[in-house]
Amino acid sequence: MFGPFFSTVSLAFESGNVIGLRMMKIMSGGSGSHDEANLMVTEKVQAMIEASASLLSGATASSVVDRFREHVAANAKRLSR
Repeated sequence: MFGPFFSTVSLAFESGNVIGLRMMKIMSGGSGSHDEANLMVTEKVQAMIEASASLLSGATASSVVDRFREHVAANAKRLSR
């Protein structure tokens, strides 16, 4: 019953953490900041396409949220190094 709600709330908090990590990387300057900004935009477009394709093929909203959480976790791991 609370599974989809919990996943969505978790995604919101996890995304906030990644946003903070990304902003620190971008504000630090250098070539890495430009690359991170480009990666961020590219990932957003890819995520939109992936989510749309999943929903059109019959996936549930909950499964799409869970997939977003996987992407967010990967970004958090990459940016925390």
